[in-house]
Amino acid sequence: METRETITLDARAQHRLFVLNHVLTGGLTAEEAARVLKLSVRQIRRQLKRYRADGSVGLVHGNRDRTPAHRIPDVIRDRVVELATTTYAGVNQTHLAELLAEREKLVIAERTLRRILAEAAVHPTRTRRPPRHRSRRERMPREGQLLQVDGSKHRWFGPDLPFATLVAGIDDASGIVTGATFRAQEDAAGYFLIFARTAERHGLPGAVYSDRHGIFIVEKNRAPTLAEQLTGKRSLTQVGRALDEVAIGWIGAHSAEAKGRVERLWGTLQDRLVSELRLEGITTIGDANLFLPVFLDRYNARFAVPAGDPEPAWRPLPDGLSSEAVFCFHYPRRVGRDSTVSWSGGDLALPRRSDGRSWAGRSVVIQERLDGSLWVSHDGLCVPVEPAPASPGQLRARRLSRLAEGTPDLDLGLLAPARPPAPPAERRASGPAANHPWRRRYSEPGR
Repeated sequence: METRETITLDARAQHRLFVLNHVLTGGLTAEEAARVLKLSVRQIRRQLKRYRADGSVGLVHGNRDRTPAHRIPDVIRDRVVELATTTYAGVNQTHLAELLAEREKLVIAERTLRRILAEAAVHPTRTRRPPRHRSRRERMPREGQLLQVDGSKHRWFGPDLPFATLVAGIDDASGIVTGATFRAQEDAAGYFLIFARTAERHGLPGAVYSDRHGIFIVEKNRAPTLAEQLTGKRSLTQVGRALDEVAIGWIGAHSAEAKGRVERLWGTLQDRLVSELRLEGITTIGDANLFLPVFLDRYNARFAVPAGDPEPAWRPLPDGLSSEAVFCFHYPRRVGRDSTVSWSGGDLALPRRSDGRSWAGRSVVIQERLDGSLWVSHDGLCVPVEPAPASPGQLRARRLSRLAEGTPDLDLGLLAPARPPAPPAERRASGPAANHPWRRRYSEPGR
């Protein structure tokens, strides 16, 4: 019978050999050996039988040096390594396993993928830092109790392209991203879009947790004005006014670590979203906003967790209010005698009221909505407005500006054909005529 010349035993097999030798010499019983090796007495007797028959070879597992039946073929392994170093270069290994299953139809377990790449000397793109000691705050028990919002300025479309800002909101209890949008910079319009989409899809949150940006609070360090002292309330920003109107509380964080839920979201998105935008060939804010809903659906399905209390805390919008009317820019105005209000692009004409009453002298609010439309609201009435007809003074100013630029005037009188100019009158000679009385006076005889 052919036997192996050299046998290599690992530490576990060497320990087992040491115990079995004591059993054969009578130093230990089979029951005592079973307790030492944490095996059954039947397994000890079976290993003793193999040890007597084959020696140390009997302690080596029969599958050693055999190729597993479920091993991934080398062709697929080479394909995975090629994709990881070319098309999906820079993608972390967990995300890579998901993208291979979705886009390449290569279903490979994450642990297997890590082993394949390690054998090919492909190092991970991201390494985890050791956790720092920090007290962990418990999540809110119910979904909708707290919404964390923030903006992240980053080169989302590649290292060679300009910066853009991603504004997003994440539920504290479940980790669901309720809305996100790309903006050129962090502004109030971006937060209005997030709150409007959250209200339409889920409802109103109980409170909003953000940093102490000027978008949320007006000059936090200045002394209150006289009007603020008399009313007992500080002036509100546009976003603060919208939150106050629908009774959403605002909590200002004093550090980035305090709102860790949304800060960790940026770490994930700056890794995964940047890679997927590159794979889709997206380099503009408009195209990125079209891609975001598809990405967020997959993100929420992958990372969201169930809330401790299954009963959600989202609130519906109050009766008579819409998300478009609340989450927009409001500007107070006083209506003139001609039912118009002043506006930066020109006066706005208010439509005729259904109750027949006049707008003149009333204090109204102009709503500049996110779609660019203008509305006026007063005492529960909200109607769209349009540019007012030009006043005579404005028409004259336009005419003079056109004449100064040398462009033809649009006045109907000036569009009529011009009359030919009259011939110039003959110039009369200076001095009185020959038959003038003054001349006759001095030409008479005797004078």
